[in-house]
Amino acid sequence: MHPALTLSIGFLGAGRVGTALAWGLARKGFRITGIASRSQAGAQKLASAITDCKVHASAQALADGSDLVFVTVPDDAIAEACARIRWRETQSVVHCSGATDLAALGPAAASGAQVGGFHPLQMFTEPETALRGLPGCAVAIEAPPPLFDALAEMARALECHTLRLPPGTRVLYHAGAGYVAAFVNALVKEALGIWGPLGLSEPEALRALLPLLRGTADSIERLGPARGMAGPASRGDLGTVERHLAALAALDIESLDLYRMLALRTVALAVERGSLSAERAAELRELLVGKMGSE
Repeated sequence: MHPALTLSIGFLGAGRVGTALAWGLARKGFRITGIASRSQAGAQKLASAITDCKVHASAQALADGSDLVFVTVPDDAIAEACARIRWRETQSVVHCSGATDLAALGPAAASGAQVGGFHPLQMFTEPETALRGLPGCAVAIEAPPPLFDALAEMARALECHTLRLPPGTRVLYHAGAGYVAAFVNALVKEALGIWGPLGLSEPEALRALLPLLRGTADSIERLGPARGMAGPASRGDLGTVERHLAALAALDIESLDLYRMLALRTVALAVERGSLSAERAAELRELLVGKMGSE
């Protein structure tokens, strides 16, 4: 038996992340023994699905009864929640924020407890849906041994693979992840706006665009960002790019500027994969830089 399976594990916070992780770990044989939350309804819901999981009246009572505490409160509340608890050197304290530095767990570290970060790189909506999406995803772990080993074992049990983060890099890790999470949502919304003159309803437009988005993701998975890219800039098609620029200039100057910035990055990718000559890339860059925001 792995030592992590013998730990009594508590969750401070019963939101979507805490509930999904607690349920998932309990189903893999880990001992989820307690929960404390400002939301009694959330705490009861989490605990009711786990055998011998107790709802504690306070965060201190939870900490007193746990070898390992997952702090799954909102990011901005982590430091305050940690500071209100008297920790002991024989326990471990882990938050599940992607961007928050481990310094937020400073009071626990000062008491001699091991501290760490455990961030599943996944969208958390309804807990059961989140659990179904966990297998195959990454979990970013920052912790010293032996806590790292325990957290890595939990990630493996959830069928996730581990990303080991160097100290001080959490915010860059989280910012980079946002490009393929929230920023994709913004780009889809931008595409819907550009398609406005087509007269399509949003559901109709999404039905057309989402298979393209899935195909792009599949292509990146198989070939990587450079070789898996399509589009006129990747082909050096100046005529099509010129027509795009003219149409967007007539539609919305902000959309035009965003197109230019993104297309410039695709030129760099096309050069990387060898599909553009240096001369053609220079012509595209000259066309795309233009007089941004001046049309």
